[in-house]
Amino acid sequence: MDKTYEKIIVIGYGKIAGEVIKYIHRYRKEYNYVVEYIEHETGNFGSMTKICDALRIPITHIGDKRKVTDYFCKDSARCLIISAGSNYLFPEEVTKSLNYTIINFHNALLPKFPGRNAASWAIFENERETGITWHYVTKQVDAGDIITQKRCRITADERAYELAEKLMQLAFEAFAEKFEEIIEDRIVARKQKVKGKRKLYKSSDIPGMCRFKMEDSPEYIYRLLRAVDYGKAEIFPQVMTTYQGKDIRILRYKKIPIDKVEEKPGRLYLPLDGEVSLRLSWAD
Repeated sequence: MDKTYEKIIVIGYGKIAGEVIKYIHRYRKEYNYVVEYIEHETGNFGSMTKICDALRIPITHIGDKRKVTDYFCKDSARCLIISAGSNYLFPEEVTKSLNYTIINFHNALLPKFPGRNAASWAIFENERETGITWHYVTKQVDAGDIITQKRCRITADERAYELAEKLMQLAFEAFAEKFEEIIEDRIVARKQKVKGKRKLYKSSDIPGMCRFKMEDSPEYIYRLLRAVDYGKAEIFPQVMTTYQGKDIRILRYKKIPIDKVEEKPGRLYLPLDGEVSLRLSWAD
């Protein structure tokens, strides 16, 4: 088969990057391309190093994102770049290159929630469903033509880290379904339909500023807590409120039946409905 691309470069981290690189490695002989992985965020890639070492995929270590750009600008190979869970923003000198086709995974149904921490914003904004988008990369962040999308429900108790994990799995399924069309340049992409002013969510944007008032509804408080909950990963600050005249930090939260309520120091109970309370464990 004639080759469309000489090389596929994967840049990113997490489960989605690992699954993508294993998948494209499987088809390298059929399509006659080589695979390369770029590591650009030290400390996030232990699992990726193991995968690449096992598959004998070369890794290029570039800690400075400006040097990532220099690297791309020097490469003359016809190349498909797959951005999978990457925080690198492709500048115009890379996106306009005729040598490259660049695709990116975004964990929302674009044009909704472009930018960072989309799973958190979907929960915080009380969306009933969300999904993933694979799209072509342009100089404008998360604005390129859509390759494919998949949808999923947001459950009533889903936390940000749980939703993010579900979206990564959904993204890999979508990638595998479309890979043949992508590699053979047969994708019929569609433009994003943006209504009104486009808000781009930044890393510095924080749902509810990670703070609530005691007079806020328990439903809102529970939604805020779930939206910023990434488990052990410190993506957002701890949620805080003012209680009995002092600032307190919410350490843990849990829904429990009303008949299991136990009044103890350092605990608050907020009624979610007639049968369930939201238990907040706090410290000052």
